[in-house]
Amino acid sequence: CPPPGDSYGVLPRPCHALVLLNPQSGSGRALDDFQAVVQPMLAEADIATTVFVTERPHHAHEKVRDEDLSQWDTLVVMSGDGLLFEVVNGLMERPDWKEAMKKPLCILPGGSGNALAASINYYAGYDHVAKKKLLTNCTFILCKGLYTQMDLVSLSTASGKRFFSFLGFGWGFISDVDIDSEKYRWLGSARFTLGTLQCLAKLRVYQGRLSYLPIATEQGSSPAPLDPHAPVTNGHIPQPAGTEAPGSLPPDSLLVPLGQPVPAHWTVVPEEEFVLVYAIYQSHLGTNLLMAPAARLHDGCIHLFYMKAGISRVTLLKLFLAMSRGTHLDLNCPHLSYVPVRAFRLEPRVAAGIMTVDGEALACEPVQG
Repeated sequence: CPPPGDSYGVLPRPCHALVLLNPQSGSGRALDDFQAVVQPMLAEADIATTVFVTERPHHAHEKVRDEDLSQWDTLVVMSGDGLLFEVVNGLMERPDWKEAMKKPLCILPGGSGNALAASINYYAGYDHVAKKKLLTNCTFILCKGLYTQMDLVSLSTASGKRFFSFLGFGWGFISDVDIDSEKYRWLGSARFTLGTLQCLAKLRVYQGRLSYLPIATEQGSSPAPLDPHAPVTNGHIPQPAGTEAPGSLPPDSLLVPLGQPVPAHWTVVPEEEFVLVYAIYQSHLGTNLLMAPAARLHDGCIHLFYMKAGISRVTLLKLFLAMSRGTHLDLNCPHLSYVPVRAFRLEPRVAAGIMTVDGEALACEPVQG
């Protein structure tokens, strides 16, 4: 039963889907799995497919940025989360991005991460599953043809880059695991287990300042009700309403430019030594990592986790094992903090450590979202 206030669209029948598929993602089985599992189900549901197989990085980004999308009713991404990141950012670069972003997007797990697919499986009320079963569940959701809204987070960096992110932004331990384990892609999701053990062995501490706008204290007023139909705002400097050029991206109404101090009603974390910082907007960080059990597709909320230095390796491992069931916060670990926020800023003291957005590596620099 959908939560109250959720409005659903329905895909037309017959339906034509553009499937963007990365044959190299995960352990390299995406194309085989598409033909064996997905296509027969879609055929029965009267969904015709055009399959676009990506041949290089940014191939999908260019395709959705430049293509006339009117011939398709939905865009389906069969890969890990990285390909959907390309698609979202390609769509946001179009002059008609407002219209293009209304095109229903679907994720089918074909990578080793598959965090958004696991999150949607969780929101749909299905049992926790992985691999072929997760793929079958997600394909079944596509066959049913119901779609609803999803939050995007606008991220901007000190060097002027701009990203639209659907999953999360990370710095420190989790990002190290994600990127360091790339060399074990052939292991599928087991690569993250191996990567976690390796990063535990050489546990690093990162110095920087973390600030955020807690959900309850915007401008010192009572929290505004989260309007699922409010426009997603992004950009650098708030502009008065009505001054944007047509087609321009809307401004980040909650942020000041990165060179300026954060507003006085923000919270600045007193500690400046971290093992990890992770801002996640969906429930799952990976198929087996239920990081933010309270998250929903469009709750207007960034679920901010940070871990302060001084945590032991044993405790950190216990937290990660508990995260597979989503019970890590029940351990009441004094080093782990969780706060729901509307905006955040992270300023590393030196350019050390890997930053990731939706699992893709970024240069380490000040960033806000």
